[in-house]
Amino acid sequence: MKAPLIGAVREQSPATPGRPPLKILLVLPAGEQVRVTPENPKVPRRAMLRFSVLPLTAVAALTPRPHQVRIVDENVEPLDFDAECDVVGISFMTALAPRAYEIAANFRRRGRIVVGGGYHATLCPEDAAPHFDAVVVGDAEGAWERLLADLQRGELQKVYRQPAGSGPVSLGPGRRPECLQTPVPRRDLLRHTARHYATINAVQAGRGCRHNCRYCSVTVFHRRQYRRRPVEDVIGELRSLPGDFIFVDDNIIADRPYALELFRALAPLRKRWVSQCSVLVADDPELLQRMRAAGCCGLFIGLETASEENLAAMNKQFNHTGSYAERLRKIRRAGIGIIAGMIVGMDGDDQRVFEQTLRFLQATRVDAVQVNILTPLPGTPLYADLAQAGRVADHDWSHYDYRHVVFHPAWMTAAELQAGADWLYAQFYRLDRIIWRFARAMFTVGWMPALLALKLGLTYRYDNKREGIVGWNPARRLPAPLSSLSAMRWRSSLPTSFSLCLHIAVL
Repeated sequence: MKAPLIGAVREQSPATPGRPPLKILLVLPAGEQVRVTPENPKVPRRAMLRFSVLPLTAVAALTPRPHQVRIVDENVEPLDFDAECDVVGISFMTALAPRAYEIAANFRRRGRIVVGGGYHATLCPEDAAPHFDAVVVGDAEGAWERLLADLQRGELQKVYRQPAGSGPVSLGPGRRPECLQTPVPRRDLLRHTARHYATINAVQAGRGCRHNCRYCSVTVFHRRQYRRRPVEDVIGELRSLPGDFIFVDDNIIADRPYALELFRALAPLRKRWVSQCSVLVADDPELLQRMRAAGCCGLFIGLETASEENLAAMNKQFNHTGSYAERLRKIRRAGIGIIAGMIVGMDGDDQRVFEQTLRFLQATRVDAVQVNILTPLPGTPLYADLAQAGRVADHDWSHYDYRHVVFHPAWMTAAELQAGADWLYAQFYRLDRIIWRFARAMFTVGWMPALLALKLGLTYRYDNKREGIVGWNPARRLPAPLSSLSAMRWRSSLPTSFSLCLHIAVL
């Protein structure tokens, strides 16, 4: 089946003439605790934390006819290593690199051609390349099609990159210089597992980010560029979707004129959606009003920390902690729920940060939170700085999942950071607090944001219970003086940072 194409994307040419079509298997690896296997076929009840697999559905749409494509997401179905296929494509982030390498080894032993891509393969190609027959570095558009053509000719190269001219270039009259070319994803390939996702209707209007936060793999991957699709193409795709959807953009308001144009065009569709953006949306009444009128009912916002020192260290001063309360109040008053992204373990944090963060979240009335332990992803400036300072303590990529401590903290021990992060998660998602936030949201932001927060809260609580996350509050066990010598020896002026973005990278 040929995927419909949008905007300036060129018509896909058929597979190499005279060569039989390929059977292609695209795989999304999963961590051990959430992986579905033949021995453990039960899918964990965490659909609210799954929203399609856009990287793979986009790659499937790039695949020329008449090649056959199948997608397996290990989060919702078991992977069969004896599946009939010619090529296996694996898209993965750093925490899933060990599993991706294990999958690749199994298929290569069976004589399959295996291709790696995604964030880790792009930021650490020297680490990934030995495990694959070929790797795609950067976006897949243009590179994936050439790889398949070369493979059919028996001329497969080791590394493929998006060709010059396929990125942010001028595409003629009426096209902006930073126009994003990408096909409509092959969502039809997920129909058999759609019930296990919050939605399979994940849509991308723009890709990348212009900010320069030191932690961020999105900034490095996209070279601090932001590209957006023509509004008419986005609206055309949305018209074809049944029901509500999620924008997976890293910052849906990155380009204000574009966002206003998009929201005006979207409003008549009367769809509801969630996305991610900067807290700066609260400073723009028109943008906020247009966003709500367009159907937005929830935003993931990377607040990161309540410390101005930490924001400065991560090069994210525009957040400005002193205005958080008023900004968040404006967003919720507009009828939009808030899922906050928070980081613990930065160089300005000591054992008291967990209790302080909990009080901050309660005072600002956020509806849900994603707590992340500072994680220096390889390929980012943060990782380079910590490595040079001798503070990277763990090189097991599977621990780079924002839930493990992989470096030496400045003002506490690694055990205290781990316990405190777990305690903060468990405390915020206590059942009584989940119910109270739901009731409050019903009367302040409306039933849809309230329901979203309730479902998220119960899902995070389920995860905590399933994984035995309890922790303890290090501040209640503080000796005097505040920090031990073993923790103080790692203190430095190193700029540290982290923010969880809804990473959307293609193979």
